[in-house]
Amino acid sequence: MKFFIDTANLAEIKEANDLGVLDGVTTNPSLMAKEGISGQENILNHYKAICEIVDGPISAEVISTDYEGIIKEGEHLASLHPNIIVKVPMIKDGIKAIKYFTDKGIRTNCTLVFSAGQALLAAKAGATYVSPFVGRLDDISVDGLDLIAQIRLIYDNYGFTTQILAASVRHPMHIIKCAEIGSDVMTGPLSAITALLKHPLTDSGLEKFLADYKKVNG
Repeated sequence: MKFFIDTANLAEIKEANDLGVLDGVTTNPSLMAKEGISGQENILNHYKAICEIVDGPISAEVISTDYEGIIKEGEHLASLHPNIIVKVPMIKDGIKAIKYFTDKGIRTNCTLVFSAGQALLAAKAGATYVSPFVGRLDDISVDGLDLIAQIRLIYDNYGFTTQILAASVRHPMHIIKCAEIGSDVMTGPLSAITALLKHPLTDSGLEKFLADYKKVNG
C-alpha cells in the first residue's frame, strides 16, 4: 500500500519523506488555508515547493465547479510539474472533466467520494485515483471501511485500474484495516503514520537490551 501524507505543511512533508516510506502528498483548499497560504500565485508556488521535496504524486485541487473552469484550472495545475495529479470533486461537471483529462493523458484524483456509486462513476470516467473519505463517514456513524471494501470488490469484479485512495484517515488502525481490505493508497496526517512505529513491547524490549548491554560493557 502506498503512503501519502494529507497536509500542506512543508515541515511535516519533509519529516514524512525523510522517514523513507512516503509515496506522495494530498492537499486541499482547507489544508492550504490552515497553513495561511492564500492568493493564486502563492498557492501555485507552494505546490511547486512540495514537488521539490517529494518525488511522487502530488494532488492539487481545483476550486472551480463548472466544466470549463475545472478544465482550465486543471490543465494549468498539471503544467506546473509532471508529478501533479489534478484533484477534482465528485460532481457532474467533475466527472465530465475527469473523462476529458483522461483522454488528454492528465492524471486525476476524484475527491469527496462517499458512496460506491460515486466511485463506480469515477472509475468509468477513467480517474487515476478515487478518494473515499473514511473518517468523515465514521463521523456520521457510518463505517467508512465498509465503503473501501465495497469499492475494492466492484473494481476487482470489472478490472478497473482506478486506484482506491483511502482519505480522511485519522489513526493507525484505519491504515491497518485499509491495508487488510486492499486499498491501494492511504492518505492521512503525519501523526497516523508515525503512530505505526509505536508499541510498548518494542519500548520495553529496547530498554532491556540497552540495560543488559550496559551491565556487561560498563
